Amino acid sequence: MSQERSSRLRSLGPAIIVASVVMGPGSILVSSRVGCDFSYGLIWLVLLAAVLMIGMTALSAHLGAVLDHTPCEELARRAGRPVAVLVGLVLFLVIACFQFSNNVAVVLAVEPYAGEGDTWPLVLLVTVNLMVLGVLFGLRQLYRRVEFLMKMLVGIMMLGFLGNLAFASPALSQILAGLWPSLPESLTGAILPTESEAKDQVVDPLLPVQALIGTTFSVAGAFYQAYLVREKGWTRGDLRAGRLDSIVGISVLGLLTLTVMVTAAAVLHGRIEGKDLGHAADVARQLEPLFGTAATLLFSIGLLAGAFSSFLINVMIGGAVLSDGVGLGGSMDRPGPKVFTAIALLIGMVVAMAVVTTGEKPVQLVVFAQALTVLGNPILAGVLLWLSRRAGVPRWIQVVAVLGFLLVLVLALRTGVSLYLRLT
Repeated sequence: MSQERSSRLRSLGPAIIVASVVMGPGSILVSSRVGCDFSYGLIWLVLLAAVLMIGMTALSAHLGAVLDHTPCEELARRAGRPVAVLVGLVLFLVIACFQFSNNVAVVLAVEPYAGEGDTWPLVLLVTVNLMVLGVLFGLRQLYRRVEFLMKMLVGIMMLGFLGNLAFASPALSQILAGLWPSLPESLTGAILPTESEAKDQVVDPLLPVQALIGTTFSVAGAFYQAYLVREKGWTRGDLRAGRLDSIVGISVLGLLTLTVMVTAAAVLHGRIEGKDLGHAADVARQLEPLFGTAATLLFSIGLLAGAFSSFLINVMIGGAVLSDGVGLGGSMDRPGPKVFTAIALLIGMVVAMAVVTTGEKPVQLVVFAQALTVLGNPILAGVLLWLSRRAGVPRWIQVVAVLGFLLVLVLALRTGVSLYLRLT
């Protein structure tokens, strides 16, 4: 029995890859901001988002194992190629938008140890992106190498962030109190703003919370699970392994998100405002006066691992799904996904270089972009649910996935209404 369990654990991988890309620098920044502003009060929201993410990821894994073709190819055959192209474009644009934050995070994680200078960040960005391009076009059987690397980087993230949590010594009673669903007083009136409130607000007060949901319950990451399952070679006989993989991998994501948020709640809440955290690396600097340089080092290690883990897979998601949408296939080793991945990679690098050279803090852009992705999430979640018809999906997965779809639909409607009121 123990040997069987060990074999199952070794077979885990696709959802670990999804967790590694979702837990990028944007997620680290958002989790820190929410903990800093609202203390332990939204722990329940992370747990809810993680449960919904497990359901959507398990649904996608099931589809990857039982469908005859990849999701976008199935969509093209059932609804037409233009629909598949639209889905691919939606996901590609979201991914390309966020790739710059992974580039910036690499610079910021190295910055405390790199010294002064204006050129080293640009050299670093070019070097890292060229290395990723080399891996992308130079290695065969890319999935196995990516799976091993992501498992290692997730382990490093856990080491870095759990180390900071040990320094923080959070109050257990307050953590338990945070499990009870409730909203802080400052947010109770922000659920559906009036026209005057929407126009008067420089920043939507619910934006960090909406971004927290979006970075934990990432429908784009869940959507890609179907492709990863096919890369793994799983079929109908591996459905139980796929469900276990989804539960374990996304639980790791939820644990990492909670670790960062609880650390910020224990150490930063009441000392500074979340808006003063310009970058994820600023969290490490805020920890240093209390914990010393060890905190900066540990957090920087975790941040660097998060940036690298998200770096390659983030663009691969956009490249593979867009390539699949236009009919060029979605496998990591095919030319189409590699070309589109390279395009997303270069877009992220160019935008990051512009941010680094101007010296502006991209925090509002990161948080706003994270929240804005909810507009595309209903499309992706709806596609997964539509493809799941007559696919033999277990009832519990269907129920959780439908609840997740309803949540992202409500968030999308709220975001759309808020943007409309601001513009009119």
